[in-house]
Amino acid sequence: MSRRRIWWDEFGVRDFDSIDPERTIAMLPIAATEQHGPHLPLCTDSALTKGMIETVAEGLPADVDLRVLPIQRVGKSDEHLFARGTLSLDAHGLIDTWTALGAQVARAGIRKLILMNSHGGNEEVMGIVARNLRVQEGLLVIKTSWLRFGHPEGLYDAQELRHGIHGGDIETSLMLHFRPDLVDMKRAGDFTSRNVEIAAGNALLNATGPHGFGWIAADLNESGAIGNAAAATADKGAASARWAAAGFFDLLADVIRTDPSKIFSAKEACL
Repeated sequence: MSRRRIWWDEFGVRDFDSIDPERTIAMLPIAATEQHGPHLPLCTDSALTKGMIETVAEGLPADVDLRVLPIQRVGKSDEHLFARGTLSLDAHGLIDTWTALGAQVARAGIRKLILMNSHGGNEEVMGIVARNLRVQEGLLVIKTSWLRFGHPEGLYDAQELRHGIHGGDIETSLMLHFRPDLVDMKRAGDFTSRNVEIAAGNALLNATGPHGFGWIAADLNESGAIGNAAAATADKGAASARWAAAGFFDLLADVIRTDPSKIFSAKEACL
């Protein structure tokens, strides 16, 4: 059985001659190379991204033409630079690079692009890029992340869902599913976030809520991980991956049925 082609660079030049602008969707996966505590590798965000893309490829509807650009393995990770091995790029450079890649997607004749993120520090950059490409290229750009699709009810406890934001139960479970060879569970622990106490002591202010403040990972836990990694299992990771893939297919259907010409104004920016 032949493997389904979805990676951008596995298509030939002639494969771009018959693009259907309504049904061909490009995806730019953006990740990071950064510390994830004492038990996970620097490649965690990229490994989770690759694993999710492979999961999606297995169940992708036959009539969907998805073309996945190379994973962007270095992002904006300055909140992790206290730890050796972390790589981070300046936001301005990332905006320029990802906007330029989006412009090349438009040049190939594709009008719909999904920015798929796996690292929280990329969120603000991703939003700017999406707006740039709407203004400059007229692209329909969706900005999302794998974890925004949620998880099966009851799989993770409420505190973990609220505060386990980095290398905790969720990411460790996914890594145990996708790359168990890279997980050291002997070093996994319950890396409780200081934000639990901060949120409990304030009416509105906390690190990750709508009224947040700038922080580095060590502010929330000295280990660099934030969440209960000791509770992670491969079965939970597999369930999360299936859930996210199902959500992604629903999103793809929405993107396919959305006609940019019916939601975009005819007015253009005065550049």
